[in-house]
Amino acid sequence: MRAIAFRLDLATFAMLGLAACNPFNREPVTSVSRDAMVNSRWRAALVTPSSLVGAIQINGSATMQPGKNTSLTDAFVTIANATPGGRHPWHVHRGQCGMDEGMIGDPAAYAPLQVGDEGRGGANATLSLPMPTSGSYFVMVQASAANPETIIACGNLAPPAQ
Repeated sequence: MRAIAFRLDLATFAMLGLAACNPFNREPVTSVSRDAMVNSRWRAALVTPSSLVGAIQINGSATMQPGKNTSLTDAFVTIANATPGGRHPWHVHRGQCGMDEGMIGDPAAYAPLQVGDEGRGGANATLSLPMPTSGSYFVMVQASAANPETIIACGNLAPPAQ
């Protein structure tokens, strides 16, 4: 009889131990630490215009998001597969690739994108204007300051998910 009681006690302790370790028996998560800007970013995938495919094949990404205060907007651009050492002007514009309605912000805010030895580069700009909440915007990367007519990469910015 004593052996049966011991086995029952052992089984009870084992089940209590398993219940305490059960990963499904936890308090629900009430807050999650994550990037607060993720749902307020405009995003674009940059590609070389079809007229230059075969000559160059640049790709990259761009984002536009709220700045440090409500009167600022931050823009970021990265490219890959570019010529090492290249310096490329870039800007955010109203409209869409191929249908330019003008640059937004001060042209001096956009430092040229500098390409490193691996063919990658990036740049950012802080624009003195409130974060857009609607409209059409795109990012363009130009061949050089001496050849601004040639667009080597462009991408339409998709608005944040609501």
